[in-house]
Amino acid sequence: MTTIPQSTGWAGPTGAAPAGAGTTPAGTPAAPPAPTTPKPHILVVNGRKVAQPVFVLGPPGSGTEILASALKRTEGFHVTLGQRWVVPVVHAFARTPSIARGHPDAAASVLRDAFAQGWQVNAHCCLGCSRQCREASGVPGAGPCVGERSVQRYGDASPNLLYCADSLVDAFGDARLIQVVRDGRDVTAAMAADPEAVAWFRPGFVNLDTESFHPLLGVETAQDRVAWTEASLAGKCAMRWRGSVRLAARLRARLSAEQLVTLRYEDMVRKPADTVRMVSTFIEAGMMPLDVRVTATVMEPGVWRRALTSEQVDEVETLAGEELRRVGYGTT
Repeated sequence: MTTIPQSTGWAGPTGAAPAGAGTTPAGTPAAPPAPTTPKPHILVVNGRKVAQPVFVLGPPGSGTEILASALKRTEGFHVTLGQRWVVPVVHAFARTPSIARGHPDAAASVLRDAFAQGWQVNAHCCLGCSRQCREASGVPGAGPCVGERSVQRYGDASPNLLYCADSLVDAFGDARLIQVVRDGRDVTAAMAADPEAVAWFRPGFVNLDTESFHPLLGVETAQDRVAWTEASLAGKCAMRWRGSVRLAARLRARLSAEQLVTLRYEDMVRKPADTVRMVSTFIEAGMMPLDVRVTATVMEPGVWRRALTSEQVDEVETLAGEELRRVGYGTT
C-alpha cells in the first residue's frame, strides 16, 4: 500500500512548508492560519462520548465514497454520508469560506451541534439521509442503519467536507482524518459527469466579489479569477481539483501523522487489502473490505483517456499541470 507520507516533498504547489504554515503559489498570500490550540470540548451522542471520530476528505470524483462505505459497515462505527443536519452546515462553509476563517470558535461549535444531531440513532434518524448513505449501509427500508447499543465510534464523509477540515479539527481535537488523492484528470472527468458537483459552477452560486479566496473553486488570486471566468467546464473541474490539492497540503502542514493520512485512490482500487490494513491501523479498528468494482465507470483509473478530448486534456495541463506532477501524476 502506497500512501503519501509526511516526509515527502509534497506539501503543496511550492514544496515543503513548516508545520502550521499555509502553502500557496509564489506571490500569493497564505490563507489565514487556523488556531493551533482550540478549546477542548466533550460531545456526548447516544449516551457515549465522541472520541477519535473519523472523517473522510476529498473533492467529488476522488473515491471517498468507496472508503466511507467500508467504514460505515465496520463494526462499532456510525458513519454518515450527506446527513440532513450536516450537509447544510458543510455547504455553508464551502460556499462562504470566510465564515470559518473569521470566526473559528463559532464554526467549530456549529459543526459540533450539527454532528450531535446527525449522529443521533432513533426511529427517524435515517429518513433524511442521502441515497449514498442508505446504499452504503446495506440495510433495507427507512429504519435506522445501525443499532444504538452497537455504536462505539463516529465518522462522516459528507460531500465537500474537505472545505471545513480546519473547523473539524477545531471541533474535534482528537479527530482522525483520511484524505484521498486521485489523478486530477480522472477527477475532472468524473466531476464533469456529476450534476451535483457541476451545480457549484452555476453563475451566482458562489460570490467571488465577496469571497476572493475560494478553495472550492481553486481561486486564490486575481489571475485565478480571470482563469476561472474563461475556463470551460473541464477547466473549472480541474481548478476545483487543484484547489483541493492545495487545501490538502495546508492541512498536512498543520496536522501530525497520527491525525492525518493521505491515500492514493489508484492504490485503493488496485491494492484494496493493503489499504484496509493501513486504514485499520490508523483508526485502531478493523475496517471492512473495500468494494472496488469500478471497471467501465467514471471511477476507473485512467478514465480520462477516453472521457476527455485532447483539448480538455491540454486545458487541464495548463491549469493544474504543476499540481498533477507535484502529487505524482505525470503527463502520460
